[in-house]
Parts: sequence; C-alpha cells; structure tokens
Amino acid sequence: MLELGIDLGTSSIKVSVVDSATRKPIASAQYPDSEVGIISLRNGWAEQSPDQWWEHVRQAIRKCNAAGLYDPKDIAAIGIAYQMHGLVLVDKQQKVIRDSIIWCDSRAVDIGNTAFESIGGERCLSRLLNSPGNFTASKLAWVKENEPGQYERIDKVLLPGDFIALRLTGEATTTPSALSEGVLWDFVAHDLSADVTRYFGFDASLFPEVRPVFSDHGRLRSGIADDLSLTAGIPVTYKAGDQLNNALSLHVLEPGEVAATAGTSGVIYGVSDKLEYDQQSRINSFAHVNHEEEDHRIGILLCINGAGIFNRWVRDTFGGNASYQSLNEAATAIRPGAEGLLAIPFGNGAERMLNNRIVGASLHGLDLNIHTAAHLVRAAQEGIAFAFRYGLDIMKDNGLEPSVIRAGRANMFLSDVFAQAFVNATGVPVELCQSDGSIGAAIGAGIGAGHFSAADLSGSRQVIRIIEPDKARTYDHLYEGWKSLLERQLAGDAQTSDQKHISLTN
Repeated sequence: MLELGIDLGTSSIKVSVVDSATRKPIASAQYPDSEVGIISLRNGWAEQSPDQWWEHVRQAIRKCNAAGLYDPKDIAAIGIAYQMHGLVLVDKQQKVIRDSIIWCDSRAVDIGNTAFESIGGERCLSRLLNSPGNFTASKLAWVKENEPGQYERIDKVLLPGDFIALRLTGEATTTPSALSEGVLWDFVAHDLSADVTRYFGFDASLFPEVRPVFSDHGRLRSGIADDLSLTAGIPVTYKAGDQLNNALSLHVLEPGEVAATAGTSGVIYGVSDKLEYDQQSRINSFAHVNHEEEDHRIGILLCINGAGIFNRWVRDTFGGNASYQSLNEAATAIRPGAEGLLAIPFGNGAERMLNNRIVGASLHGLDLNIHTAAHLVRAAQEGIAFAFRYGLDIMKDNGLEPSVIRAGRANMFLSDVFAQAFVNATGVPVELCQSDGSIGAAIGAGIGAGHFSAADLSGSRQVIRIIEPDKARTYDHLYEGWKSLLERQLAGDAQTSDQKHISLTN
C-alpha cells in the first residue's frame, strides 16, 4: 500500500508518495517551481488565495503521478500538512469568501491583546496555554469587525489543511490541534473554548466537527479522484500544522525531544507532557499530533517570522541571478562576523517572541568599500541564527533544555554557514536528518489509516550528519553584540544611537 502526503507551504506545494512497508518515499514533486508570493494590501497584512492553493495541490499530484514510479490507484490514504494559523472562510456552497489571512499577518494584534486582558491573562494562559494574540481567532474577529458582510456569509471557519481536505472530500472537519493553534481550544474542558467564542461573539456552529488528528476526515470524492487518477473513497486520515508535522517526520513525539525548521519562518519545537505556558506568551503551546485528554503531549513552539524570507530577500535584491547554493558557497569564504556587518531579520510582521513588536529588518555597520553580496548573505544567515539563539534562551527560561536538536536537511539547513552558525550560536548539537513535510504527511496518513503505528517509526530516522558546536565558541561575542543592538532597537533608540543603521522595512 501507498500513502500520499501533501505539504501546503507558504511558497509552494510539495507532495510525496510513501511505501507503507518501508515508510520511505517513492516519488516527490513540487508545484510551482518558483516561490508563490504573499498578497500585502497594507503594511503588516499577509494573504494568499486558498483557491490557488487547491490548484497547486492538483498540479503537484499530477506532476508526481507523471513520474511513472508508482500506480496512483495503489494510494490508500492521504495526509495533509499545512502552514499554521491561517484563516479560511467558506460559505454554504463551500466557496471561498475571501483570501486567507495567513500566519504572518499582523492586523489582529491589538484585537488579540484586548481579548487577553478582557478574558483575563491567567485564565487564557491556564486554559488556552496562549494569549489570543495574533492567531486565527483574532483574525476572525477582525473580519467580523471590519468586513461584516463577508462575516455574515460564513458557513465554516477552517484552517488551511481543513480547507484542502474539504476540497478533496466535501467534508469539513477539524482537530484539537488545529483549534489549539487558532487559540480556540480549551485544554481543561477538552473542547472548543467557550471563553473565546463568547468574548468574540462567535457561534459555535461556524466551527467544523472535531476529530482526532489521526482519524477519518472524509473520503475522496469520485470527481476529484478521476481528476487526479486516484481511487474514489480513499480516506484523508491525517491533518497537522507544518511544525507539528515536521516534528512527527523527525520522530519528535515524546517529552524532551526537540525539532527545528528554518524555512520562510524559523521554529524551535519541543514536546512536553505538562500543560505549560510562558507568562509573557512569547512562546506558544499547542496540542501535539499525539496529544490526548488523559495523556498530554504539548508542543512548545517558538516562531521567528523573519527567517528564510530575509535570506530570500537578500538573494533577490543583491544576488543577481545567483542560486542559493552559489551564494551559500560564496558566504563560506567570509569570516564569521561578516567584517562587522550585523543583520536584524525581523521584517515579516509582528514577532511573538518580541511581545508582538513589529521590529522590521535592518542592516548595521554596512561599509560600501568592504562589504559584498557574500558578506550580506553571511550576515543575514548569522542574524537569523542569532534570532534562534535569542528565542532558545527564552525557551530555556521556561524549562526546555535540549541536549540535541533535530532538523531536516532542507531550506536554510542546506547552507553550511547557517547550520554551523545555528549550532555555534545556540551551543546545541544538531542532527540533520533526511526529512520532508510531505513525507511526514504521508507517514501521518499511514498511522491514521492503521497501516502502521507511531511506535513503528522508532529507529528508522535517517541521520545524515551531526553538527557539533565549535569548542572555541567563536560566536558568543558576536551574538552578544547582535543582542545588544537588538535590545537598543527594542528600546526605541537604535535610530539615534547607531548612525550606520539602514532600515529595510520603512
């Protein structure tokens, strides 16, 4: 038997087909080849078209099938991983009402902060494990307040993965995990949060039926099956946010295990068996894929919005037609510290770990007689690594002390400069593994369909390389300089205290 995994990313869709017997991929495909843009109608806004997601999913599946490496009719289950926190609204005909307000959109920060104060900080943190902040519930409240005509048309409120499953099956479902990432799940009541729905005035009927992450989320419709050369009636058996799914693909399921990703955004994700939360809500706690009411598995997530997107901006702006690989190679020739050039990477909306501040991205110490594109690449990647260190220190203050971090050899971890800077800045070894979001989604589908269990994954993780910290700790003083710069900027005096400051977002 085969499983199909769909990974709905911000920049593209990737699909993989995995063999149940080996849990290894047979074929993979990505669509489109170029990165999909983000619609930003106003400063701080970020939207994408769910209908475009669906078209790209169809094209990716067809592309994968066209490789001729398997019989599509042998696919027995489908799993979906998706960009977290997005808001998708559909009407009674299951048509999309408006573009999705996605994860890095900042428009609802004030709405969420006011809700946190009104519901009560301690009650929010003890029952939701988060502040409503800038998550899905607050985005829905923004639509209710600012687009009442659109709000009145809503039949169902979906997360991005729920929407793709709806298109495949015609059935709307969601999960405790999805609702928790929207800050709509009460961990004490183990149900949709009455506090949040009451405060915002949401009717509970707007939210789909709640089912476990690993369960039957509907059956493939015959017309869709014919269109994609699949078998009608096969189930969607798994849906999870991308970071939770990444953790599954890296076999990060038990307390104390930690994963990391560095794509458009950067994430450190650890697992706890306690209903834990950060008093300042700088890091977030969600129901992990294997969370149960009586057996807690809480994903402790630190997100850095401005990560790979900053690296991409540097490439697009200064790299000419150079590939990521060639720029990464050029950056290796530049010494750590990039000849005094420092980069603050936070240019992709409000940063949760900075108390929802919109800091912006910036370069400091730029010398036009010294610095080249390679210096800019190195400074950007080091700045992103330093942002990870800043966030990991917050997680350590909350009791997470990883002895090793697992990461897929993908996105920014393809760069030796970034990977070594990450390890040297954090002081924690990294296991680089053969991992992929769409493969993780396919494995999730196999677990949900009962083809194998999560326990069967033990020992099958493919470690490519282990990166150890530099004993000389070269990056400690570099990080302290970067941190000092950030803290001056957060205090509001960076513009006046550093005459070399160049803003990239204002």
